[in-house]
Amino acid sequence: MRSLIYWIILSLSAPAIAETMATPEKKPRVPADIRQQGFVYCVSGNLNTFNPQLTTSGLTVDTLAAQLYERLLDVDPYTYRLLPELASRWETLDDGATYRFYLRHNVSFQSTGWFTPTRKMNADDVIFSFKRLFDKQHYYHYVNGGHYPYFDSLQLADSIQSIRKIDKYTVEFRLNEPDASFLWHLATHYAPILSQEYGQQLHEMNRHEQIDWKPVGTGPFMLENHRTRQFIRLVRHDKYWKGKPQMQQIVIDVGAGGTGRMSKLLTGECDVLAYPAASQLKVLRDDPRLRLTLRPGMNIAYLAFNTSKPPLDKLQVRQAIAYAINNQRLMQSIYYGTAETAASILPRASWAYDNQAEITEYNPEKSRKMLNDLGLNGMQLSLWVPSTSQSYNPSPLKMAELIQADLAQVGITMHIKPVEGRFQETKLMDKSHDMTLSGWSTDSNDPDSFFRPLLSCAAIASQTNFSHWCHPIFDKILQQALINQQLLSRIKYYHAAQQILEQQLPVLPLAYSLRLQAYRYDIKGLILSPFGNTSFAGVYREKETHPTTQKDDK
Repeated sequence: MRSLIYWIILSLSAPAIAETMATPEKKPRVPADIRQQGFVYCVSGNLNTFNPQLTTSGLTVDTLAAQLYERLLDVDPYTYRLLPELASRWETLDDGATYRFYLRHNVSFQSTGWFTPTRKMNADDVIFSFKRLFDKQHYYHYVNGGHYPYFDSLQLADSIQSIRKIDKYTVEFRLNEPDASFLWHLATHYAPILSQEYGQQLHEMNRHEQIDWKPVGTGPFMLENHRTRQFIRLVRHDKYWKGKPQMQQIVIDVGAGGTGRMSKLLTGECDVLAYPAASQLKVLRDDPRLRLTLRPGMNIAYLAFNTSKPPLDKLQVRQAIAYAINNQRLMQSIYYGTAETAASILPRASWAYDNQAEITEYNPEKSRKMLNDLGLNGMQLSLWVPSTSQSYNPSPLKMAELIQADLAQVGITMHIKPVEGRFQETKLMDKSHDMTLSGWSTDSNDPDSFFRPLLSCAAIASQTNFSHWCHPIFDKILQQALINQQLLSRIKYYHAAQQILEQQLPVLPLAYSLRLQAYRYDIKGLILSPFGNTSFAGVYREKETHPTTQKDDK
């Protein structure tokens, strides 16, 4: 096993991009056992936990969660409708204040090197998973920090009155008041079902922290091993309830930067490249060995202003900065036609999008005049920027440099501070930053999945509201949208919320990005969802195929 791990690491080392362009590929360089039994998936990101309850990290949520865990509900990637997953069906009672779930029978948890289940998934596992989130007396609530960013921002603990086991395979959630978005939140990857039996075993051994680092779920693949900043190796869950996955193993390669990942795809060291840079699309399209998938995404890239810190606590300053940014240049230089300028924090694909929302105009002359009138010539600001590519922003550092140049034209000196993953989220909450480039993507088609996590008052404490903006009227409007079951009424409330954001400008919407994925010609069965990655259970390698001229899969 150890020699195999070393062989994987050695095989995943990337040559320079120039060499790959100059030297034609003779033979794929993925180790033979992986080519025969699995595939290599190249993606950026830093691993801070395997449990998506605890993070908003793209690597955990977008890539790993759908392989390791499952939820009560799923979302159809094509129709955007809710689907049954671990719950075979559900009922909505009391005008949306009570939800009853009927669980599937014969769903097995994974048998790993650290846990062997003795029973099938049942209601005890559902109650264990959700009580950890919202019950502060639960013996796992504070394990590994006790911080659940997504559900904390929704104030889940205040929303759920009770969760009870009706019988072995029936669970009922009772809410304090109706919530039209509740089912959608349960369909996100932030709501995995964990093994209560595994949790109890670790409790008896006093090894509670292991539950999030040695995962056990019901998903199609399970963790074999991993090396920090190098790779994560998953192996097939042979007792998976939907049927045995096609591939025996998956290697998630996280060990290379943007051009390094591209290089590996071209040389055959990667089979799939997640989120290629838009600037690489021509090379990808021209190579007959590769295929490219582009799909609209439920995501937003935005610039967050720290509204708790002068001078950005003044609306006029935020407006002046917004006028100075040439968004059209960002579209051309960062996205290369794979995004559109955003007018709202809510993606255009949402059913509550306000078509009257207006894009902030580019007007540097107006910006300079506003700053002059405010006596803020020569202002210096800091911009915190993710150091790795994101699904909603393929080149954060390059975008920061373009914004830096725009602001220099109106007399603002901006200092760029690259930060990483969870460190960014934690440091942003000490309120020392002025602005940050951020974004959001969600598994849900409900507008609440954008508004409350990003901009509600509660989301400040949950570390997802980077603007530190709190507007009680805005929060009340969101609450009215939740308790109302009529779609047209909900749309009116969400339009009102978008108008407040346009007037107050706590964040500047920048782009709605297409989701991109490139892969080798012999890889079949990949599904790219607008909401993030889906299960790899149906992925397989077609044998004895030869590359042909390809077209984009849109």
